[in-house]
Amino acid sequence: MSILPALLCLGLSLGQKTRQQKGTLPRPTIWAEPGSVIPSGSNVTIWCCGTLEAREYSLYTTDIRSPLDKQKPQEPTDEAKFFIKNPHANRYYCKYLSPTGWSEPSDTLELVVTGFYSKPSLSALPSPVVTSGQNVTLQCGSRGRFERFILTKEGEDRLSWTLDSQPHPSGEFQALFPVGPVTPSHNWTFRCYGYYRRYPQEWSHPSDPLELLVSASHPQDYTVGNLIRMGVAGLVLVVLGVLLSQAPDSKRRTHNAART
Repeated sequence: MSILPALLCLGLSLGQKTRQQKGTLPRPTIWAEPGSVIPSGSNVTIWCCGTLEAREYSLYTTDIRSPLDKQKPQEPTDEAKFFIKNPHANRYYCKYLSPTGWSEPSDTLELVVTGFYSKPSLSALPSPVVTSGQNVTLQCGSRGRFERFILTKEGEDRLSWTLDSQPHPSGEFQALFPVGPVTPSHNWTFRCYGYYRRYPQEWSHPSDPLELLVSASHPQDYTVGNLIRMGVAGLVLVVLGVLLSQAPDSKRRTHNAART
């Protein structure tokens, strides 16, 4: 169990003691490791965090009323883990049984399984080389008639965006994702998936990764700056030339005035 879920479970347990003193039984929390998006054929562990007084934990899917799995802790524990081999893409939730009865169900965990269809393509418009502070459009497309595309950003934040697909004259179905403004301080690596509305937890294979190369400044900025500096230097030379050309005439006028 990773540190963050453990801290979340500890915080929930402390909050539950306060609620139990008020006579209410709070709902548990649920999450998946290594994550809620997994490749087909892999395994997943689903955690359910309840209370130390829990006598039983049960895991359910939203399409079946009977529990998928049950656990009765031999010792007091505020959590239970359900190891699932080659799980189905589905919506999961959990409950726990305490001395005062069953808790409310947890929020729904949407477990997505990838690899059901061929991978789409992912490209950057107009180019994967982007100037810092600018925006870019990422195009996810496929000749499969996907109804929706999902763009995911790799990294700690793991952001994602979903758009309906649009037909293209080339025969592909695609979605255009505006991204930005981009900065060099972040990792800008993306993948995209396609899926059908009827099976929202069954995604395609991921596209090849696309990394945006963020430059600190635009190359033309240096050219403009150099042109400005050259122009100023030229102007200074012209002024100096005019002053130098006027100096002999001034000396002659001064000399003639002294003779008269």
